[in-house]
Amino acid sequence: MARDSEVKNLEAISRAIDAHNSSCPFPAVAVAMNPFEVERLGWDTIRGLPVRPDPAIGTGAFRIVCAREESEPSEVVEAVAEETVPVVTPGR
Repeated sequence: MARDSEVKNLEAISRAIDAHNSSCPFPAVAVAMNPFEVERLGWDTIRGLPVRPDPAIGTGAFRIVCAREESEPSEVVEAVAEETVPVVTPGR
């Protein structure tokens, strides 16, 4: 059962990476997840992107980190095409 949820999580994250890269001129550079989820899943990378712990993201969710965020750290950027997507957890 845990394997099925991992597959669903990977599929959702992969779709989010594709959606970001097709709608933004800046590529995805990382996947941010709650530290608990990073620990539980044990993933270091997804499709070559590093998985970063981010305590600002609730459990059961992730966020695609855009290269624009990394290149302009002093500016606040609204991410129109990005959203927080739930992570499938067994037993929920």
